[in-house]
Amino acid sequence: MYEGADGNWTNFELPSILWFTTVVILLSSVTMQWAFIAAKKDDTKTVRLMSVLTSILGLVFLIGQVLGAIQLGKEGVRLSGNPSGSFVYILAGVHAVHLVSAFILVLFVLVNSFRFKNSRKYLLQIELCTTYWHFLGVLWLYLFVFLLLLR
Repeated sequence: MYEGADGNWTNFELPSILWFTTVVILLSSVTMQWAFIAAKKDDTKTVRLMSVLTSILGLVFLIGQVLGAIQLGKEGVRLSGNPSGSFVYILAGVHAVHLVSAFILVLFVLVNSFRFKNSRKYLLQIELCTTYWHFLGVLWLYLFVFLLLLR
């Protein structure tokens, strides 16, 4: 339970939904990689499907993060107050902003999959998007483990 803003690091339980969102973000890396592999094979239909799935999983992750923040708030963990709560909100918030930017890149990949018949025309875009998406997935995994150890 959260104890207030006395300047000491307060321990609290992370919302269980964060376990679910961690699995979701890892699955989204699989679908993004699948889209990239499909693009190298000029399999535009699969690129579209995997881009849509990646987008959906990204949205599920973000919604889960918001639900986790709401749960923390209900438990008395706030952005202002004890540094431990502020730390969690800032880390998760900055990660969410980066994920939104990656989500926009996935949407560009999806749009281009409808504009071009040949996936190789936007292969570099898919490759960069995939790399960025994987980076954010690994970063979340690191942050999640870090927060678990610090709680």
